[in-house]
Amino acid sequence: MLTVSQLARLCGLSRSTLLYYESLGLLVPACRSGANYRRYSTPQVERLRAICAYRDAGLHLADIRQILDEHSNQATAVLKRRLLELDGEIETLREHQFAILRLLQAEDGTWRTSEMTKEKWVSIMHAAGLTEENMRRWHKQFEQQDPAEHQQFLEYLQIPAAEIATIRTWSRQP
Repeated sequence: MLTVSQLARLCGLSRSTLLYYESLGLLVPACRSGANYRRYSTPQVERLRAICAYRDAGLHLADIRQILDEHSNQATAVLKRRLLELDGEIETLREHQFAILRLLQAEDGTWRTSEMTKEKWVSIMHAAGLTEENMRRWHKQFEQQDPAEHQQFLEYLQIPAAEIATIRTWSRQP
């Protein structure tokens, strides 16, 4: 029998993740010790490994519950549906890439126009479906690949020097 911490360590998860799974009813301890500690046995270990495998495949917890609790052949249908969802997400990301490339290109081969501001750029990125986190990753990638061009781009957006310094500082962090 394993404790919650031992099981978490065995599967490379945090203790709080296991407790969250328990709160959702995805993983239920086999029993409790005399001191009321959760105890897990082989079936729970195997169930958690299945949960981890499905999470690694990008399945939502509700789908995982459906697969594990219904004991039917739902796994194939759910996996196929998730694969189609991923195809759509990848296509959306490719559209975002192309939108950005179109914005970065002009007749002279550069992204410069006299009309662009930070507000317009952020609005375009939001309209293309990028979240704040997506834009932060975009800045990090830009900074990593070409710091000088990133600086020039931020200046082009008419962003104040102090804000540019802040953006570039967090863009360099892992």
